[in-house]
Amino acid sequence: MKAAVLTGPGRINIVDDWPEPVCGPRDVVVEVDGVGLCGSDLAVFHGRRPVPAPDWVMGHEGFGRVAAVGSDVRDRQVGQRVVIEPNYACLKCADCLTGLTSACPHRTIVGLNAPGVLAERVALPAHFAHPVPDGLTGADLAATEPYTVARAAVRRSGVTAADRCLVVGAGAQGLLVCLVLARLGIQPVVTEPHPLRLARAQQLGAIPDDGRAGFTYVFETSGHAPALHPAVDRAAPGASVVLIGLNPGRLPFTTDDVVRRQLVIRGSMIYDHPGDFTAAIAELPDARPGAVIEARFPLHEAQQAFADAAERAGKTWISVRDAEGSGHA
Repeated sequence: MKAAVLTGPGRINIVDDWPEPVCGPRDVVVEVDGVGLCGSDLAVFHGRRPVPAPDWVMGHEGFGRVAAVGSDVRDRQVGQRVVIEPNYACLKCADCLTGLTSACPHRTIVGLNAPGVLAERVALPAHFAHPVPDGLTGADLAATEPYTVARAAVRRSGVTAADRCLVVGAGAQGLLVCLVLARLGIQPVVTEPHPLRLARAQQLGAIPDDGRAGFTYVFETSGHAPALHPAVDRAAPGASVVLIGLNPGRLPFTTDDVVRRQLVIRGSMIYDHPGDFTAAIAELPDARPGAVIEARFPLHEAQQAFADAAERAGKTWISVRDAEGSGHA
């Protein structure tokens, strides 16, 4: 079968002899229709994030239809349209048993410590293939997993419609946080130097940064270390700072800063199984997260899709199942 395989930094080959997946008794095989691209995929593509094998199937934000079910699977059927939850928690450790599956130390992370899903067919544990409602576009489904990440961060934050929110960064995750906040009745302020990304955030209900301060919530989505301290300086006393973007640097403020201003610093890592995913999927017909998608590429143009993704104002996805050319979603 065909698959998009990373053979070295910045080099993706489309192979047509990749091994077919094996369906275990508790698995399903999904015939992949498409896969969204995100920052972690680009880190792998550019060689900034090492992977376990020299030839590596890319991608994790996949969706498609169930093509086969294992002998022990009772709640999935062939032909169901599904999105893939690409973090397979063990569901047995202490963190999983408390509901914090995002902290599972045994988590299989698709595309990072396990092969990705940018292939014609993939096998996965059945309960991580979530059925989705009819009527959604490929763009909506390509954006479902990152929408779940954004929604989980907002859920964990405890933000209410009465809060004043600053969103730092209008990449895909920042755009989706703006979308989630707008659905709660909040008009977030967004700080973003890229004018086209800023314009897209405005389309999703945000307003451009006008220098105001006194925010009760700051959502940092960019992972750009120099952006964090100026944003925190604009938070109100007692504000919550929610960190979503990843960065290996140390936080640019002191314990004294946090205590004297009584700030709450909250990290939000992906989402928790199964509640965050099922709740996000229930919202898809109204939320339509495909609004953050800018471009779609066919599988044979995966190299270009990855190479140019960081320059686009919106999100990119790759269509595996059809032969349509490049273009908007």
